[in-house]
Amino acid sequence: MTLPLAGITVLDFSTLLPGPLTTLILAEAGARVIKVERPGGEDMRGFPPHVEGTSAPFAVLNAGKESLVLDLKAPDAMECLRPLLTTCDVLVEQFRPGVMDRLGLGYETLSAANPRLIYCSITGYGQDGPRAGEAGHDLNYQAVTGLLSLAPSMPAALVADIAGGAMPAVMNILLALRQRDLTGRGSRLDIAMADAMFTFAWFALAEGAATGRYPGAHENLLAGGSPRYALYPTRDGRYLAVGALEQKFWMAFCEAIALAPALRDDRADPSATRAEVARLVAARDAGEWQAALASRDCCCTIVASLAEATSDPHFAARGLFGARAHLSSGSTLPGTPLPIGPHLRRDPQEVRTVPGLDED
Repeated sequence: MTLPLAGITVLDFSTLLPGPLTTLILAEAGARVIKVERPGGEDMRGFPPHVEGTSAPFAVLNAGKESLVLDLKAPDAMECLRPLLTTCDVLVEQFRPGVMDRLGLGYETLSAANPRLIYCSITGYGQDGPRAGEAGHDLNYQAVTGLLSLAPSMPAALVADIAGGAMPAVMNILLALRQRDLTGRGSRLDIAMADAMFTFAWFALAEGAATGRYPGAHENLLAGGSPRYALYPTRDGRYLAVGALEQKFWMAFCEAIALAPALRDDRADPSATRAEVARLVAARDAGEWQAALASRDCCCTIVASLAEATSDPHFAARGLFGARAHLSSGSTLPGTPLPIGPHLRRDPQEVRTVPGLDED
């Protein structure tokens, strides 16, 4: 099988999550990824838990890559990198704006010697603007863009790192490769994790544009503003996720829980409808609701634990956990599930070795 990124070489100067996940996806699609690490290794190598001396988070994000250990401030660093810099197709970096320029690795310098280079920078706030040099993490990017205000709580997912950093980076790299096919020239990509958080607020933004008022906490339809789209505790302390937005699904759900007809028009008194749904759901255990709703086709599911979800026959049948990260000791870890079509990525049975620091 010919993989879509076969023959593409990627230099990866990134650390932690956004950049490494970006280059993991590129590697799974057939690219050769060379991870440039400082002496002692990137920060993620120290993250617990460790399996036989190897960080499990590092392993699942970097299996299938090569590692080049190099002090970028050393006098001979550029000489060591030059053969790769002049021939690679893609460079991914995740430093604050200006750092790569000070190291002699800025876009203008490298593209002069390698005009076909696609240079992707991933930062919190982008390469310019008043916040460009500001430190931040995922929670900060969701907070400063207003996304977190729609349903204030501790997010369960690193939305900014993954959906604001890694995914847009991959998307733009692939678009830039296609553009290079047409023009023969590479380009500079400025990926700001905070920017993409506004995309996730699309419904609330549309509501604000139409009414002149942006929704507050738990007022937006998709963030707790409707009884039809909410989490309800069950008697045994679990949760029923109700996503019955469309009328046919809502009516099927109302029938299943025997909601009083007067409360089924949730526009009349949303609070009363929500309170009664909560009372009815809390009267039965999660298993009872799962059985009662299984044949109703009403977009309602019990919130599964991660352990339950990873052993779900459906996800096993789709091969989400087929890839393995192979440690130098011979042990393996399940690879990170990635949203890539099976015909566009490496065979799950192909060995994906986790790079050690002694490789160059």
